Amino acid sequence: MRDNLSFVSLAGQEKVKAVLSRSLASGRIPHAYLFRGPDGVGKKLTALLTAARLNCLTPEGGSGCGACSSCKKLVSGNHPDVVVVSPENGTIKIDRIRELCRSLSYPPYESEMRIVIIEDVHTMTPQAANSLLKTLEEPPERNLLILTAESSRELLPTIVSRCQAVTFYGLPVEDCRRVIEHNQPEIGYAEARLLAEMAGGSPGTALVLQQKELVGHYRSIVALLESDLSADQDAITPVLETAARLAALKEDMPLVLGLLRIWARDQLAAAEQGADFESQKLKLLALDRAQRQLDRNCNRTLVSEVLLFNLQ
Repeated sequence: MRDNLSFVSLAGQEKVKAVLSRSLASGRIPHAYLFRGPDGVGKKLTALLTAARLNCLTPEGGSGCGACSSCKKLVSGNHPDVVVVSPENGTIKIDRIRELCRSLSYPPYESEMRIVIIEDVHTMTPQAANSLLKTLEEPPERNLLILTAESSRELLPTIVSRCQAVTFYGLPVEDCRRVIEHNQPEIGYAEARLLAEMAGGSPGTALVLQQKELVGHYRSIVALLESDLSADQDAITPVLETAARLAALKEDMPLVLGLLRIWARDQLAAAEQGADFESQKLKLLALDRAQRQLDRNCNRTLVSEVLLFNLQ
């Protein structure tokens, strides 16, 4: 069971494992980490493995034992000194951060250190980010904050500067495929490899794409964008209908935008210098702009409509 709570269970990320293993073995732990990289590549898992090692009653090297009361509580999700803060309805608001910061002034319940994992800190409101910044500037003793963020999303530079950054990367396609097949044995080799490629080496993203059938949505959008609508007397209607289906995905919409970004990059790589090349660059800019608008809670349907017209 020890391997389940060690970095051995983390696929890939060899540099991450080496950095954290050295830090944990030496006892030189910063007051805050920032785990930054693509979604679905093991950032939260790594945070939990770090918590297991720090609070294990009989640790060995870089892992928790998996058998002590602390490890069992962590595995069951009931450890009083491992706090996980996740976005609610796509955002982390100031009230949640204020409540968290107040609780950090009290000592841990039973462990030497409290580990606070704040997922997707890029979803924090500006007010919440500024509230957290005060705690990062003067962190209470016996508390370790582990922040996770998607690598392409913007963060306050002042938050980044007050954390020790640890960078995660997408896995090689074959490694990602093996993780997919391990978690979903019913998925065949060909589909698992396709998902790994489409997810940019992110096993977590690949599994979400498969479970929620988002690849089908992506393919229908690309089919529309690559079709010749110029001869259609009512070319606007299919675009509006497709935009409505895209907007209806709600919190899964950014995943489809991520797939469209891969499609746009492939087109850019294949384009020759000149007007076509500049046109493909504009598509990537349109996708980036749409993501920023979603982050600001703009109307999803309107964002989708404008995006699809810009991608044509």
